[in-house]
Amino acid sequence: MEHVESNGNGICLPTKVKMLDETVSAKEVNDSPIEQVRLTVPVTDDPTLPCLTFRTWVLGITCCALLAFANQFFGYRQNVLYVSSVSAQIVALPIGRLIEAILLNKFIRIPGTKWSFSMNPGPFNLKEHVLITIFANSGSSPAAAVAIITIVKAFYHGRIDAVPAMLLMQTTQLLGYGWARLFRKFLVDSPYMWWPSILVQVSLFRALHEVEIRRKGGLTRLQFFLVVLVSSFAYYIVPGFLFQSITALSFVCWIWKDSITAQQIGSGLHGLGVGSFAIDWSTVAGFLGSPLATPGFAIINYLFGYIIILYIVIPIVYWTNSYGAKRFPIFSSYVFDANGQPYDVSRVLNETTLELRKLGYNGYSKVNLSIFFVYTYGISLAILAAALTHVALLHGREIWHQSKAAYQDKYADVHTRIMKKNYEAVPQWWFYLLLIIVNGLALLTCEGFGRQLQLPYWGVPLATGLALMFTLPVGVLAATTNQVLGINILTELIIGYMYPGKPLANVTFKTYGTFSLFQANSFLSDFKLGHYMKIPPKSMFAVQLIGTIISSSVYFGTAWWLLTSVENICHPSKLSVESPWTCPGDDAYYNASIIWGLVGPMRMFGRLGLYSKMNYFFLIGILAPVPVWILSLKFPKKTWIKYVNVPVILSGTGGMLAVKAVNYMCWLSVGIVFNLVVYNRYRGWWGLEVSDHCPLTTCPTAPGIQYKSQCGSVDVKIPPLTPPVAATDITIKAPKLPNLTSSVTFRLTRPGTPECWLILQRTRMILPQWNDAGTNASNATSTIAYNSSSTATVALNIISRASTSSRGTTFHWAASFAPTSTFIFDAKYR
Repeated sequence: MEHVESNGNGICLPTKVKMLDETVSAKEVNDSPIEQVRLTVPVTDDPTLPCLTFRTWVLGITCCALLAFANQFFGYRQNVLYVSSVSAQIVALPIGRLIEAILLNKFIRIPGTKWSFSMNPGPFNLKEHVLITIFANSGSSPAAAVAIITIVKAFYHGRIDAVPAMLLMQTTQLLGYGWARLFRKFLVDSPYMWWPSILVQVSLFRALHEVEIRRKGGLTRLQFFLVVLVSSFAYYIVPGFLFQSITALSFVCWIWKDSITAQQIGSGLHGLGVGSFAIDWSTVAGFLGSPLATPGFAIINYLFGYIIILYIVIPIVYWTNSYGAKRFPIFSSYVFDANGQPYDVSRVLNETTLELRKLGYNGYSKVNLSIFFVYTYGISLAILAAALTHVALLHGREIWHQSKAAYQDKYADVHTRIMKKNYEAVPQWWFYLLLIIVNGLALLTCEGFGRQLQLPYWGVPLATGLALMFTLPVGVLAATTNQVLGINILTELIIGYMYPGKPLANVTFKTYGTFSLFQANSFLSDFKLGHYMKIPPKSMFAVQLIGTIISSSVYFGTAWWLLTSVENICHPSKLSVESPWTCPGDDAYYNASIIWGLVGPMRMFGRLGLYSKMNYFFLIGILAPVPVWILSLKFPKKTWIKYVNVPVILSGTGGMLAVKAVNYMCWLSVGIVFNLVVYNRYRGWWGLEVSDHCPLTTCPTAPGIQYKSQCGSVDVKIPPLTPPVAATDITIKAPKLPNLTSSVTFRLTRPGTPECWLILQRTRMILPQWNDAGTNASNATSTIAYNSSSTATVALNIISRASTSSRGTTFHWAASFAPTSTFIFDAKYR
């Protein structure tokens, strides 16, 4: 982020912002280090807009409760329906404006207090809409503790009372909020932590609220959104009802109808998915989320990992019959006995204490897994280890410098400066008090009520410590690549070794560790949305806290009602054919409790188990980012190296078992098209400005000047500059000559500007010596004065004394038209 300062001689110099300066508001430049943010997020704010209004509370609480009820109710059904917060985001706007139109602007005083509020404080505004969406985010976020209650009552047929179950719900949802404050400066205030998924919501807010003039033959953002909304809703009739098979098409299986091997290779639902595809958006985004929210470089990393794991590693280990793989399906989340039959848990479970019967286990069979399930656990360990190494090696220095600057309030971009100037921060003691209260209730939940959850008191601080340790590395990956990692494997492994044979203790420890981490990063993600949309932090905190308490209560109430009223719920074999209550998502949690809790990692991945070699993946994960780090040091000019993200590569198939190959194929294909092809060739789809498809109007016309990437070598006209213009590097490509002399001439027009200076500043020193306007220096600047009379012609003479080893060197330049605009160009040598 840049603003303009003076060198004391009246010359305006562009400098990097290193401190908060409330006096620079008139000179702030719309310049984020992340291009997608510059193209999406506005830098304006109106702090006078009301936020926590009557409309916010009514619509927000209603959306939160309805989404929580719908997602839990349909989560137990065969055809799972997930209602995201985007639905509430869309519906809230017309309802909010309807309330604005019908309610009177009348103040109501709260009895016994001095407080009063207006039911209609004015036009329904953007900030109210954002807070309603934050409420909806709380309602749409999953509540993992429901799965514990479900497996106790429906699978193990054990006992858990309503009070500890309710406390379990609340504490697992709120625990992560307490320490999220520790990482706000790194994951919210830092401009480099940009949270790609948040930009989708920002774009939708702007499309719904900003007044836009429709150009002839085109559409405004809102019109385009409505066209897509109606079209997609109408089209869903085809895959949803008329022709359901287009949700997964596998032509290999059509050709080789009698070949098991061919169908294992070609099946998009149960095999490797070679050649499979779909014509249904729910296949693309229903499980993995929208690929439009994931950066292009992250999608390429996913693609490499997907190919390596699914098309190289898995076929080799399956067809070489590693771990007896051919006795089981390639992909399955179920557990099997040695004969390839489903594992009979009743033969090894003490149904009274919900503990392992060792005699029954020794007389029956070890637990066997499908080959993909085995390697999923190994790769999960590698991902966690790689995340720590990757962040430490490739981001460690940044985090250290940012931490020193952040805690001295010397690190800020335009959004952070606006927030700090206009709004009070949330007091730290709010977070600490919340952390103390929730930890106390968590200890009561585990130790009280006859230890129905099996977890001793020391499990809570241990789970909290693990989540706290991983919050920063997991948050960095989520904020830069849109990849959300979980530590569920690590938590299951640790408690499984420390407290074996206790399935409920295992899943409870896992939930406290994994889900408090998820909630902490969800809290920070929502805070970043408020940061971009300029929402008062105290209002954000209140909405997130109250929304989470309400949604947790609704999730619990809905689940408890269904589990106590639907006979044989979650048991498809005992249900009637037409009954939908099959609980498709809870069997994975149940199987995990068997593997890690009942049987335990010692009998699965230790010396008593079949899969001890999977532990080496932890070492692989620790070492895997090291070669990338070494290459980045050895070849600092190779910019593609910094985009190699080992944790993301290892996560190439991270969602599989629940997510199928056809989902990945479609997700990767759509992501590559939109986030690489469309983003690079049709940037107007992403930008703040509406294009009229006349890109050459911004190109310079003087001989020897070539505008970056789109002007070629033709002479074109440069229009008057209207500040602010986003800043980027200028690239000058040197010819392959040992010595060169070049003259660059261009014309600038900037009417109505008081006398100032045009600054040309070299941003990176590549050659050992150079001469700019007669000055020998590594950071010399060339300046020329111009005034409001209209134009100035600048001749920049560059003389480089380059050796033959410097041929083909690229020069990076920045041209800044002080005080607020910047022009970008490539210069051709004549």
